[in-house]
Amino acid sequence: MSRRVLLVLFGVVLLTLLTIPGSAAFLADLWFFQEIGFQVVFTKEITTRFLMLLGVGVVSGAVLYLNLRIAQRGLVPDPIVFRMGRQSPGLDVTHLLRRLSLPAAGGLGLLIGLGAMSGWAVVLRALHRTPFGLTDPVFGRDIGYYVFLLPALSTLLGLLSGLLTVTLLILVPIYFLRGDIILRPRQLRIEPSAGLHLAVLLASLFVLTALRLWFVAIPGLLYNTNGPLVGAGFTDLRATLPALRVSAVVALVAAAVVVVGAVRGKLAWYAFWAVGSYLIVAFVGRGVVPLVVQKLVVAPTELTREGPYLANHIRATRHAWGLDSVETRDLGSEASLTLADLRNNGPTLENVRLWDRAPLLQTFGQLQEIRTYYDFVSVDDDRYWIDGKLRQVLLSPRELNPASLPTRTFINEHLTFTHGMGLTLSPVNQVTSEGLPVLFVKDLPPVSTGSLKISRPQIYYGELANEFVFVGTRQQEFDHPAGDENVSTTYAGTGGVTVGGLGRRILLAAHFGSSKILFSQDIRPESRVLYNRHITDRAKKALPFLTFDRDPYMVVVDDGTLKWILDAYTTSALYPYSFRLPDGTTYMRNSAKVVIDAYDGSVTAYVSAPADPIIQTWAKVFPGIFQPLDSLPAGLRAHIRYPDDLYRTQANLYTTYHMDEPETFYHREDQWQIPQVAVADGSVPFMRHIVMRLPDEAQAEFIYMVPFTPRGKDNLAAWMVARNDGEAYGKLRVYRFPRQSLVYGPRQIENRINQDTEVARQVSLWDQRGSQVIRGDLLVIPIEKALLYVQPLYLQAQGGRIPELKRVVVAYQNQVVMEETLDAALAVMFGGAPATRAEPTAAVAETAVAAGDASTRSLAAEARRRYDAALAAQRAGDWARYGEEIKKLGEVLERLGGPPPAR
Repeated sequence: MSRRVLLVLFGVVLLTLLTIPGSAAFLADLWFFQEIGFQVVFTKEITTRFLMLLGVGVVSGAVLYLNLRIAQRGLVPDPIVFRMGRQSPGLDVTHLLRRLSLPAAGGLGLLIGLGAMSGWAVVLRALHRTPFGLTDPVFGRDIGYYVFLLPALSTLLGLLSGLLTVTLLILVPIYFLRGDIILRPRQLRIEPSAGLHLAVLLASLFVLTALRLWFVAIPGLLYNTNGPLVGAGFTDLRATLPALRVSAVVALVAAAVVVVGAVRGKLAWYAFWAVGSYLIVAFVGRGVVPLVVQKLVVAPTELTREGPYLANHIRATRHAWGLDSVETRDLGSEASLTLADLRNNGPTLENVRLWDRAPLLQTFGQLQEIRTYYDFVSVDDDRYWIDGKLRQVLLSPRELNPASLPTRTFINEHLTFTHGMGLTLSPVNQVTSEGLPVLFVKDLPPVSTGSLKISRPQIYYGELANEFVFVGTRQQEFDHPAGDENVSTTYAGTGGVTVGGLGRRILLAAHFGSSKILFSQDIRPESRVLYNRHITDRAKKALPFLTFDRDPYMVVVDDGTLKWILDAYTTSALYPYSFRLPDGTTYMRNSAKVVIDAYDGSVTAYVSAPADPIIQTWAKVFPGIFQPLDSLPAGLRAHIRYPDDLYRTQANLYTTYHMDEPETFYHREDQWQIPQVAVADGSVPFMRHIVMRLPDEAQAEFIYMVPFTPRGKDNLAAWMVARNDGEAYGKLRVYRFPRQSLVYGPRQIENRINQDTEVARQVSLWDQRGSQVIRGDLLVIPIEKALLYVQPLYLQAQGGRIPELKRVVVAYQNQVVMEETLDAALAVMFGGAPATRAEPTAAVAETAVAAGDASTRSLAAEARRRYDAALAAQRAGDWARYGEEIKKLGEVLERLGGPPPAR
């Protein structure tokens, strides 16, 4: 075989090895988008990227090559020749540069085109833009100009300016090497044709600078941050804006001056004055003058000067973040709760959340993981109609964790252990006699004790599923354990991509980096590979132009299947005058609900904010991928909820932007804050999901609630709810207390609970026995126009991992009561005797007024506590406290009608 043939074969093999990984990734993405039916997203993105690469690359390369050819036209009278030695032939550098013009221009054009490809989304948004129907208060342009068109103009002008700058940086050395630019002491001589060429480029750069000032920098004033606001203020509009306009005119004059200088053969001198004049005008007009105006004119009377612009900022922020639609209701001074109020708010009391996510996650893990390779990743709040009653529940999917498999082999990780299994679901308010949660759904396979049933419990797509797996292979899939045996299953869904023949196998092996895919005898042509199984990553890949909430949640649908719901946002960093988050976001809408099937991985996107211009734009860019929210099945519609990330941001902003008068806003006269709750590693905002009946509403509903306290104080100022059910979904409402009234806030109630002698005694007793007391979330329960506080107490034995619910503390106004159940605490507080039912119901009032046996049981429980306390004091040698407890025990026994204890 000849040497040439060997070289050709080597080149083919090398090219194949270099292109296979890229081709495999490309085809794997194509197959993924075909699998979920989103081909239009993939093809339009790839097409736009390619056209931008081709268009920008060709134009850039052509501009560079044309200028290089113009610069190197004609002969060089005194060429530069490079020699390695006296006898070696010389290398004509100028001739070499001429020969390199085409490949250099092509290479630079390719690099510029590759860099421009990342702007594909900017181009598509600009081409399919949708008006907002609102105009900015300064220039009167539609907001859509700033959100859609301004980024495209900025990118285009920046690209052209960069191209001209690169061209100038290349041409100046070339002209110098050719001898067209001669640098002598105190003299710079430029050959006329070279000078005219450079002057045209420099003048074009000045023209582009003027365009950037006029169409980018001037609108950009609406994003400035000066003093108390975001957006153009007094100094920006009275000093900086005129300076920018003057600078743009000076840039155009400078362009003309440079051309005139080249024509007159004095390019260097004219260019020096043109550049210098522009820089002086820019420095003085855009630097010195605004500084002086800000310090001498604005600062002394800031509120007067900035008042109108502050109003623009408040108005824009409230609209951009959806705060302008918040309903407000005024409450009178905190009313007194009665037994009738409790009776009328039965659904609220039936759904008081006694289990916190963190302790419950530990309990689920100990009781329901069953095997070491199952994990509960998170616990989510939801509501279901179970046995004819609306119940708030906490649920957690049981996912497979490949890292915890006892033997990590290719077969185990990718062919046998392929999916998680079911979930655990518990009502928020029920406790067993051992202090553990009551489980409505439990075990493997999942068993339901109520009307909620699961028909397809397998979880192939989840929050842990980030490895590829093969299904339909010769290996049996592990489904779930059954005693000492394992039950197998065969995947019957449509998810994944068919393996197919040898060509696909090679590409899949290259993409996943495993040769076992190529040589495994267990994988058949009809087998399917499931990848992109992490639900958040899957959604991001399917809809790369959306931002996703950090907390996806699982839903048990009416037919017993499991589906994930993810909240998706459209965002922008270019809403004029709006408040800016640390990441630059100035506008946000929960514009889509994305549903992913846990079994087959199907992805469906529903538009939840049809009035949002950004989602309207993307719907025009990618027709057919969005469905109206009305088409969301009723079984899923009943479980959508207000998104967590958006609500947290809105609640934080509302603490300031509920003040819509510039003067009040400037002085922060009514600034609020969200109370913080202490946790093991810091503190978190006080925000809770609750099923409750809002004041003036007829039915209980699932709401997301956050309280507000005045800044620097602990009393309650207001509370906000995000509504989740029915036609009220997505509405925000704020209930405000009178500013002159004192309503205890969460921190004040926590202090009262900590200072209560009975609570402190019981916690101290548990601590002495070596157990860890876990204080649950303090719940704020609005009932009518009053507030009830509830806090569960958990006990975790030393060395144990299962927290048990032992006590429930109820606080109302100045009263604090601790009992074993919520019903008992409510009965003691409002009726003088505890209830003794396993499940809270709306009959708290009736139980509270029932005398006789209930009263006797209450006193007996009190006697028992006094007796235990006396024994604890005796063991500790605290005889003073022992005597006090015995005395109190005697008083209780006398009330029971028995003799006092002997001392």
